Amino acid sequence: MSRVRSLVTGGAGFVGHHLVRLLAARGDHVTVVDNLATGRRRNIERVASEFDSDAIEFIDSDLRTALPGLPERGPFNEIYHLAAAVGVDLVMREPVAAIETNVEQTAGLFRNLPKLGPNGKPPRTLLTSSSEVYGKPTRQVFSEDDDVVYGPTTVARWSYGCAKAIDEYLALGHAQASGMPIVVVRLFNTVGPGQVGEYGMVLPRFVASAIEGKPLTVRGDGTQTRCFCDVRDVVSGFPRLLAEPKSYGRVFNIGSDQPISIKGLAETVVATLGSGAGVEFIPYSDVYQSGFEDLKHRRPDLSRIRGAIGFEPKIPLEQTIRDIAAQIRSENAEAKP
Repeated sequence: MSRVRSLVTGGAGFVGHHLVRLLAARGDHVTVVDNLATGRRRNIERVASEFDSDAIEFIDSDLRTALPGLPERGPFNEIYHLAAAVGVDLVMREPVAAIETNVEQTAGLFRNLPKLGPNGKPPRTLLTSSSEVYGKPTRQVFSEDDDVVYGPTTVARWSYGCAKAIDEYLALGHAQASGMPIVVVRLFNTVGPGQVGEYGMVLPRFVASAIEGKPLTVRGDGTQTRCFCDVRDVVSGFPRLLAEPKSYGRVFNIGSDQPISIKGLAETVVATLGSGAGVEFIPYSDVYQSGFEDLKHRRPDLSRIRGAIGFEPKIPLEQTIRDIAAQIRSENAEAKP
């Protein structure tokens, strides 16, 4: 059997480098494209050091710039499109750049798919989308075929969900019009080692504060609930979905469906790490622009992905917290002179 050649856009990012490790471990040759805007070079360097020198090829570039040269590096059997502007903080600071990045890169990639696969055939392709696509529904459990409702265009917070929805329309449009083997996954609060709090990600912020003995800052009143799933569980589902032809042209929620309040998350971090840090609450208006809206609850319906590949998260939240803490401590130690 010939070696699988995989392309991972955004492969130096948090989710991306865990996926690259998984693909390289199964024997793939993995080409990574990442401009390191939010990804980290050391992520991909650490993963590459675990494998043979020819297992991973890294291209330091924006996807739009790299696209013309990618056919010469292929053909690719599988493509995982993760390159995107991510995180509420980043989107709120740079809404125009986030929209353009998320839509233009996806559109360009899908236009070029026939050039990237073997014998002119589009490779199996997975697009990572987001639970933000659901907007601000009144229900607590989100299913893939639910209607979506967004806030006004005058509130930048909703631009990310709209942009990712356009990405999905592009993916499903190509799949329906040309029969391209494309799968869309909507991620729900993916967490794990290697994630950073710089772009608004809550769990690494909490863990870093607990390690330093500083108060864990909860935005809002802390009663809002989320379902956190370890990134290693999440990426394990990606190649399994691409291996199942019945998944093509469909959208799948992926994550955990076990909710926890943000206040409860903070308390779990403190207890798991044995920290003496306290918990404090700050209003959204102190962090974001006036009128910022957050969802009270966000929980995925996992019926579809369970039926397709039998997906079930395995790594408990406490283990994820310990692993994040171990990596933060390791990086802190490396940074010391």
